[in-house]
Amino acid sequence: MTTMKHDVIDDFKTQLRGELLEPGDTGFDEARKVWNAMIDRKPAMIVRCLGVADVMRSVAFARDHDLALAVRGGGHNIAGSAICNDGLVIDLSRMKSVRIDPDGHRAFVEPGVLLSEFDHEAQAFGLVTPLGINSTTGVAGLTLGGGFGWLTRRLGLAVDNLLAADIVTADGKLLHVNEQSHPDVFWAIRGGGGNFGVVTMFEFKLHAVGPEIFGGLIVFPFEQAETVLQRFRDFVLTMPDELAVWAVLRKAPPLPFLPADMHGKEIVALAICYSGAVADGKRAIEALYTFGTPCGEHVGPMPYEKWQQTFDPLLAPGSRNYWKSHNFSTLNNEALQTVIDYVGKLPGPQCEIFIGVLGGQANRVPADATAYAHRDAIFVMNVHTRWDDVNEDTPCVAWAREFFDVTTKYATGGVYVNFLTEDESSRIKAAYGVNYDRLVQVKGRYDPRNLFRQNQNIQPPA
Repeated sequence: MTTMKHDVIDDFKTQLRGELLEPGDTGFDEARKVWNAMIDRKPAMIVRCLGVADVMRSVAFARDHDLALAVRGGGHNIAGSAICNDGLVIDLSRMKSVRIDPDGHRAFVEPGVLLSEFDHEAQAFGLVTPLGINSTTGVAGLTLGGGFGWLTRRLGLAVDNLLAADIVTADGKLLHVNEQSHPDVFWAIRGGGGNFGVVTMFEFKLHAVGPEIFGGLIVFPFEQAETVLQRFRDFVLTMPDELAVWAVLRKAPPLPFLPADMHGKEIVALAICYSGAVADGKRAIEALYTFGTPCGEHVGPMPYEKWQQTFDPLLAPGSRNYWKSHNFSTLNNEALQTVIDYVGKLPGPQCEIFIGVLGGQANRVPADATAYAHRDAIFVMNVHTRWDDVNEDTPCVAWAREFFDVTTKYATGGVYVNFLTEDESSRIKAAYGVNYDRLVQVKGRYDPRNLFRQNQNIQPPA
């Protein structure tokens, strides 16, 4: 970039409807920030695209000038793949259109849309598609990696509800992909991440859920963790698809429904979302109260949009984050005791271990139906280490890595690609599982020079 002539950059600017930012420009430093404050990269240019034409021209410019290329949607990815050093960032955050077709149960979503923005539009009609658990997450990145959350047991993953997409490939062309048109690319983007191009429009199938669900939190003291986790593990294997229950182990934040003397102490919280008839919710979860003696609860009917935002304060941007994750088909008592042991030595008050539960519709889809391959995963455990002071980097990262190492023997070997950090390139094949070789072939057909490599990268054939 330092040798690129100013007239070349100026000519590029004239081709854009959006804004091109360079170092020193007003807004540049803010535009290069992402959710994870551990990521501090300095691109040479950021193009804030306003439409497909900007994306096409930006892809062609990066390709023709052999620039490193990153693509930003919501900027929420733990690995910070939305930003590169020295190259070009295609920033899609201003492409925020959401069009709902309530009669056809379809949603047409641009790549800068966040979950909260999608939910706002879809819930106006009492409709949803299964996405994540944090409303500040970008729809695009979450979907391209698979996408699971509170509705996954009932409705499948985000990729199971993706009907079509528009994608700009490495040759700068726009393709409309679905089961009939370019089916190989359509298959690959449903779990293969951003390896195949820049998606400029997603078409989702919608389902009737909301505007209210039955949900909330039941919190148990940490000394009951062994019994609670064992009963939780057994219960979720037979619960109805309409019910999602995740376990979160951490130090208690100052929640108003918890006694003050519990604040800052280790707890086990069961996070609950029942998307069946609200009147049936209380009966659907009554067994959870028998897992132990709760020290607090906040459960009942609530707007689906509000539930989707419940964990936003614990995942706000600007903190330093490091994750390690495993998939499990089962969790034996020894594995659960290991979880308890490590929660007993959390390195900071914002750190946690959560156990997400899949199963249901997510596991009824064949492993090769989409690029997301981990249809054997019942439990997804994420070690979420979070802190603010750079001096805490070493102990926090060390704790996460140590816990990950001692639980590896219980895991399937698979991992959710959206949970991989930037230092886990050795796990890329595990992330794509049995579909990796097929993904390599699609990569070779559509991106043989590996232009789209700022990601959990699938390298094309030599």
